[in-house]
Amino acid sequence: MLSSRDSSPAASAESLPRHIAVIMDGNGRWAESKGRPRFAGHRAGVKAVREAVRVCRKHGIKALTLFAFSSENWRRPEREVALLMRLFMTVLSREVKLLKSNDVRLKVVGDVSAFSEDLQQRIRKAEAMTADCQGLVLNVAANYGGRWDMMQAARRVAQEVKQGHLDMEQICEDTISRYLTMADLPEVDLLVRTGGEHRISNFILWQAAYAELVFSPVLWPDFDERALESCLDEYCGRQRRFGQTSAQVSAP
Repeated sequence: MLSSRDSSPAASAESLPRHIAVIMDGNGRWAESKGRPRFAGHRAGVKAVREAVRVCRKHGIKALTLFAFSSENWRRPEREVALLMRLFMTVLSREVKLLKSNDVRLKVVGDVSAFSEDLQQRIRKAEAMTADCQGLVLNVAANYGGRWDMMQAARRVAQEVKQGHLDMEQICEDTISRYLTMADLPEVDLLVRTGGEHRISNFILWQAAYAELVFSPVLWPDFDERALESCLDEYCGRQRRFGQTSAQVSAP
């Protein structure tokens, strides 16, 4: 475990990811395996969120992004979606003081305009309450999709061109990056999906271009410190080459 080798170079702060993203999968299957309604799994998953935040703070991770509700999740049964929205409002109200006391800044990324006005107000209030926090940045991706993110960035770039603030020839990768959500944060270093599935499901397609992917069989409600540190162990054991050869990366 990472915690057992904190003094080794492999476990140094420099070797750890700056930005971790997690697809929190398996809530429904966790509940069904226990003969309980799917929503019970979503409630149980809140504890795993707290644990992930705690572990990231412990290791000095700069940002944690959690995929809470995708733009495709609206297709789920109406009752499940309604219960998820109610849970989201409850968690925002209940957890924000704890986040603030632990110096965690909350940001909700995604098209929040699709949510009720009440939920939008709670989001704005929670973000404002933690705006001055200087520790971990906790991004909650809600009504978010990677394609949506790139689309809204393209629209904003097009608007800049239309208004004469930007020339077509100036558009490059950095230009697009500036208009994406989370533009103020490092790109994702480690992308974890829990629950045993092996896909990224339209999540942070641009920001995770060079992320290390780890697929954990653990269902999200059971994803504890041991499970997350196992993912960090795997990350620390990989060589990140960014298009170079192993020899180039290893060269002094």
